[in-house]
Amino acid sequence: MSAALRLRHSIVVSCEHASNAVPARYRPLFAQHGAELSSHRGYDRGALAMARAMAAAFGAPLAAGTSTRLLVDLNRSYGHPQLYSFVTRGASPALRREIFERHYLPHRRRVEALIMGSIEAGRSTLHLSCHSFTPALAGVERTADVGLLYDPARAEEAALCAAWQRELRILSPDLRVRRNYPYLGKTDGFTTWWRQRHPETLYLGVELELNQATMVQPRARARRARVIEALARVLAAR
Repeated sequence: MSAALRLRHSIVVSCEHASNAVPARYRPLFAQHGAELSSHRGYDRGALAMARAMAAAFGAPLAAGTSTRLLVDLNRSYGHPQLYSFVTRGASPALRREIFERHYLPHRRRVEALIMGSIEAGRSTLHLSCHSFTPALAGVERTADVGLLYDPARAEEAALCAAWQRELRILSPDLRVRRNYPYLGKTDGFTTWWRQRHPETLYLGVELELNQATMVQPRARARRARVIEALARVLAAR
């Protein structure tokens, strides 16, 4: 990453669904849910490895969740109906509040501190939120290896992701790269929450989605490296 690039953007990497760990206090709630914890419902397999590689490549700070999304979903806004899962939704209000304060707020505040530190220093922030997705859902195959999620109404995000897609097609023509797939980037999420608070002159948010069948195994390391290299080329040219 060039010195000029460092002056234009501060990069912050986050990984909301990094872990399927259950804190000891809440394990009785999950006694019958081992299968779900090990599945895509429990965490985003491989997302943390990608987040770590991204942070290392750009010399960027990384904030990663430390407990399963089935406890509380760090990528959901407060008040969203899916903030708590089917496991914790029926817990007492006091217990849900405890989970929120101990396991939701610390991650959100950590990312907030990183982003606001950049903005207050007079730099814009590129927030890369790393995720992965199951190759099929409800019997329907997902037709992408890499998804780039952004808000189409924000021209800077749209241009960044279009250029990232083009570079990836050059570097790795075998990869199926789609924008705003398998989810829409403008729906509820941590990046959406930030877009509501800052203009794109100060904040760009992109969710990176990797197909668990083709992008997260150890043998896919070279593919993941090309995802990072493609982004580096785009940022160096901006």
